[in-house]
Amino acid sequence: MDARTSFIVLCLIGFSCAETVKFLDCGSVSGKVVTVEITPCPSQPCKLKRGDSYTVNVTFASTVPSQASTAVVHGVIAGVPIPFAIPIVDGCKSGIECPIQNGQTYHYVATLPVKDEYPALKLVVEWELRDDNTKDLFCIKFPVELV
Repeated sequence: MDARTSFIVLCLIGFSCAETVKFLDCGSVSGKVVTVEITPCPSQPCKLKRGDSYTVNVTFASTVPSQASTAVVHGVIAGVPIPFAIPIVDGCKSGIECPIQNGQTYHYVATLPVKDEYPALKLVVEWELRDDNTKDLFCIKFPVELV
């Protein structure tokens, strides 16, 4: 069985397959986003069930060197950004081998927990990964619905 067939079979027997999602770049100045994937997210906007956790994978190319990176996440509701806690804010502990090199492509992988106490609503997630100078290696926005 070749790799492609194996991947399809694993998806069919219940493993979550990452879904590439549409996003808006909201000011990536130190990098360029290649793709954004959320697992699971079979359709957009992603319906995030309260009490569950989701995997966010952002592939980006850095245009600067940086010793560290820090994630900052907000839920934007009616135009107001509200801080959204994630378990690990250190990008160097989220799939990125630091120090970050200029011209290299990285896969930032993080967990997005959706707490039971969050209300059911539609919002926009704004996710930034900042370099040493607090400039955005990436800044993305994508719509979600908490259900």
